[in-house]
Amino acid sequence: MTTEVKMPDFGGDASEGTIVAWHKRAGDPVAAGEVLAEVMTDKVNVEVEAPVAGVVLEIVREADEVVASGQTIARIGAA
Repeated sequence: MTTEVKMPDFGGDASEGTIVAWHKRAGDPVAAGEVLAEVMTDKVNVEVEAPVAGVVLEIVREADEVVASGQTIARIGAA
């Protein structure tokens, strides 16, 4: 089973964010709640956490990309 990691909903006027850095790469194991990436908006910086434990199957969006809230940024699969 694959779980899609989505760009968070930042609330307010922020409808998109820029991926500042990835803390994991494709193939890396990850625990639920572990920080996958850092995202920046014009008002806040947010850490995106893994919603489930497993292995990072794919990084869909790269660092420095601007991504709308709700879009898939990574996929995690079973370990």
